[in-house]
Amino acid sequence: MKRIGVTGHRSIPVEALAHVRQSLRSVLCGRQGPLEVLSSLAEGADQLFAGIALECGADLTVVIPSEDYEGDFADAEALARYRQLRHRAAQEVRMGFARSTDEAYYAAGTYIAETCDRLVAVWDGLPARGHGGTAEIVAYARTLGKPVTVIWREGVTRQ
Repeated sequence: MKRIGVTGHRSIPVEALAHVRQSLRSVLCGRQGPLEVLSSLAEGADQLFAGIALECGADLTVVIPSEDYEGDFADAEALARYRQLRHRAAQEVRMGFARSTDEAYYAAGTYIAETCDRLVAVWDGLPARGHGGTAEIVAYARTLGKPVTVIWREGVTRQ
């Protein structure tokens, strides 16, 4: 079974969204053989990736950073999507942190990078805004020798 993990921004500008969706479909759909995807289901890239992967018939493994992770969803719609996607997961991995901290996010991101055969990064190419951010997980995956596919629409910047 092939394993593809995701790391990415929580906020994807509307100008990049169609490109990101199309690129994720290209990576995840039409593959031969079984596919497992790994995602923490954070708002934005993680949820988009997981939803498309499920549509394409992949098995979803959810990597949960902390016991209080649901409390990090300020947006009710994002929390509802998280719960729906989590309910459809084939399996769940918990990082064992009580609280959602940068360290918990870093642990989840590095677990995904270590476990996958390939990492997809919905990333604008800029430095991480905090410990465990997209750029840091991409750098970590590259030190492991994992192939990283960066998806972003050129010329679009995040707020």
